[in-house]
Formats: sequence, C-alpha cells, structure tokens
Amino acid sequence: MTLPSGAEEDPENPGWYSWGDFPRGSFAAQTGRLLFKPDGEGQARCRMFPNESHLNMGGSIHGGAVMSFIDMALFAGGRCAGMAEGHYVTLDCATHFIARGRIDVPLDAVVRLVGQTKGGHIFLSGHCEQDGQPTHSFTGTLKRVTRPNGPAKD
Repeated sequence: MTLPSGAEEDPENPGWYSWGDFPRGSFAAQTGRLLFKPDGEGQARCRMFPNESHLNMGGSIHGGAVMSFIDMALFAGGRCAGMAEGHYVTLDCATHFIARGRIDVPLDAVVRLVGQTKGGHIFLSGHCEQDGQPTHSFTGTLKRVTRPNGPAKD
C-alpha cells in the first residue's frame, strides 16, 4: 500500500488516512479534513465533508470548493494510486460538472493513475460522487519539481 508522506490512519474514520487538520488560516483548511485511501490497483478514493461554508448562492457546493478538493485529491489520491514519491505542482486540471453537489453528504473523488513518465509528468483522471452518483468528472496533469517551495512563514 502506498500512502503520501505524513499520512496517518484517521481516528474518526477507520480505514481512511489523513494528514490531520490543515494549518488554520491556510487555503487548504477551507476544504476541511481531507481523507484518502488506496482503492484497488492504480486507483484511490479521497473524501471531503461539504458543509454550509462550501455553498454557492444557488444552494449547491460551490464550484471553486469542488475544484480545490479535486486539486488536492490529485496529489493524495495519485500517491495512493501509485504515483512516484516526490514534490509535484499542478500543470492542468479540467473539471466537468455533471450534477449539483449537496452539503452534509460526503463527496468522494475516485482518482485513477493513467500514467507517469520518467521525466516526472503524472496523468490522472477520475470522477466525484455522492451516494454513488457521479457529480463531476476530471483530468489532471502534475509535474515533479526538484526544488519545492518551503511552507509560508508567519
């Protein structure tokens, strides 16, 4: 089983892993707790728990919240699906909106590792679902970088 660095079994969600809570005030913290786990050969499942803070004016999960979740799922899910260890940046991420996302229902991203090159490009695809019904589909490309940025300093 491959897990991202620093992942630990989530105490509130048996069988799932997380990095715990993101630093308070960080953009990533707006998504809430991110869960992830391997889900078969070359595939992983990531989960967020949408709540009122993720709503748009129409009463659905805001597209920006979904796309932020998908972007984070590419990294955590990609690693669980077999992506080589390293530091990566997003080159592209395309999202297709299939159905309205609802709050108070877990939103899962099923991430598939399509391929990876020796040059460090990672190709991923997948879909999001709630209660087993698709809500979004996506593709993404990540690029390995050799000089990662350090975390922001206060």
